Amino acid sequence: MTPLLAVGNLRKDYPGPRRWLGLGRPQHVVHAVASVSFAIAPGETLALVGESGCGKSTVARIILRLIPATGGSVEFDGRDMLALRGRELRALRRRLQIVFQDPYGSLNPRMTVRQTLREPLDIHRIATGGARDERVRSLLAEVGLGSELADAYPHELSGGQRQRVGIARALAVEPALVVCDEPVSALDVSVQAQVLNLLADLRAHRRLTYLFIAHDLAVVRHIADRVAVMYLGRIVEEAPAPTLYAQPRHPYTRALLSAVPVPDPAAQRTRVTLQGDPPSPANAPSGCPFHPRCPHPAKNDRCRTELPVLRELAPAHRAACHFADATL
Repeated sequence: MTPLLAVGNLRKDYPGPRRWLGLGRPQHVVHAVASVSFAIAPGETLALVGESGCGKSTVARIILRLIPATGGSVEFDGRDMLALRGRELRALRRRLQIVFQDPYGSLNPRMTVRQTLREPLDIHRIATGGARDERVRSLLAEVGLGSELADAYPHELSGGQRQRVGIARALAVEPALVVCDEPVSALDVSVQAQVLNLLADLRAHRRLTYLFIAHDLAVVRHIADRVAVMYLGRIVEEAPAPTLYAQPRHPYTRALLSAVPVPDPAAQRTRVTLQGDPPSPANAPSGCPFHPRCPHPAKNDRCRTELPVLRELAPAHRAACHFADATL
């Protein structure tokens, strides 16, 4: 199947401060994203998972053309996103939307819910007059909100209601791909489940494609078809969700999974504890970026000097570890 979104060797560098009075070469360069590649098929949900600062939100913002890329390619429905300009870019942006992490900060506090949902309809000239108001009512109903909230301001809504408004705003322009940038991390646990169920229902009803960004593997377990795990700007493992949860092959993925709570008091699991803090992208370690914290018993000098490639271990299952074939 031809992918809806194809990302190839994507890179994003941020130059550090200049050496003298803002002149000369930067003292260092922050490699926020280093050679990230993946593809998403129509109707599929790919979860991009990793701890804070690993570069997953930067990848999303490059795909949406909110920030420029340093290198690589982004193809959406066969078109080069990074080469589009002007009207072509604006027209294609209607097909890509985002649900932001902060349901309060992403809404204009001076605009009512009705005004917030009208805005994308006006910008893209989708509906006017009575048809526009009917579209607003339909969007609110679709995300589980009553029409009586149309004249409410963001500060009058709960966190879950605000996020539903953010989802409705993304759906207003009939997108094909929705980037969900940690859409439930700021919500209570009970509300998280409601929003995740809503996103799953919308995906089935509208045949949406999701790039779902999260730092918690427990959150994406039941919504993702595939999971890609990022560490220090690189994808270190990618697999279908059932395979990754049952047979993780990278030590970092094992550590993340060992931290996921299990609702069984009798469950006996070995907790994988990582030593130290994640390295800085401005001063990444040589060889495997994970080697300073890796608990693998076979870790050796090869890990410290040679960067592992993301290789296929089984059908649709890739990992970037020299010992991914070994069992612990």
